[in-house]
Amino acid sequence: MTAHEPSPFGPLLDTRPLFPRERHALLELLRSLEPDDWTAPTVCPGWDVHDIAGHLLNDYLRRISGGRDGHRGAVFENDETLPAYLARVNGVFVEATRQIGPRVLTDLLAHLGPQLDALWATVPLEGPAGIDVSWAGTDEPSPAWLDVAREYTEFWVHQQQIRDAVGRPGADGPELLHPVIDTFLRALPHTLREHERPDGTSVRFEVTGPAGGTWSAVRRTGRWLPSHTAADAAAHVTTDQDTLWRLATRGITVEEARGRSVLAGDEALTRAATTLLAVVA
Repeated sequence: MTAHEPSPFGPLLDTRPLFPRERHALLELLRSLEPDDWTAPTVCPGWDVHDIAGHLLNDYLRRISGGRDGHRGAVFENDETLPAYLARVNGVFVEATRQIGPRVLTDLLAHLGPQLDALWATVPLEGPAGIDVSWAGTDEPSPAWLDVAREYTEFWVHQQQIRDAVGRPGADGPELLHPVIDTFLRALPHTLREHERPDGTSVRFEVTGPAGGTWSAVRRTGRWLPSHTAADAAAHVTTDQDTLWRLATRGITVEEARGRSVLAGDEALTRAATTLLAVVA
């Protein structure tokens, strides 16, 4: 990409101010849970509420250790894929945190959160990512702001999974949810990568609800790129904000998401767009 070419990841999105607000809602939630709530099953296979809180602690520790202290962390085993590596190391940590009580888990998250905020404050947003965001593109390095935004979505989604498990709505107002949706839709050009179309062909994704908006991708010089407008889009997907974030994280299946959406225009492109995935799987 030259200085005159648009970024395949879209315009810069600074999610750093959102971390303390998301964490405040999380800590209020965790401190309000009854003992039985901590054992409620979640959408994450084999994990209960306590396990997701332990996984969040792992995320905090991993990013502080690596980003601030330069600690390498767990290494890949021979021929291990990234999804297999993540499943292994995340599973090991979650199993270990089952020895930690809910109050201690919550206190550790509260203690480490400001340290993570301080780390994000030092990140040059337009520099290279600490960890590339593979679901948004693999043909060039990710920018740091997208890496940070990816972490914000990770924390927000896990909080919602806990809320779902214990029947507590909240933390889904537009100020917290819109940046999640905005980040997830950065995956749209990469999602369409295998579908060749003439230059100028566009796909529009309209997300309804207070946290929604419109996102587009256009075909230019042999690749899909983000676009501000696509009024005459060849393919158009309309879905609600709840469906979008659950689709992107596979909290629901692709077919469930299509059943909740309106697809119009080029069928191959609308079906491709509705496979959008914003997690490593």
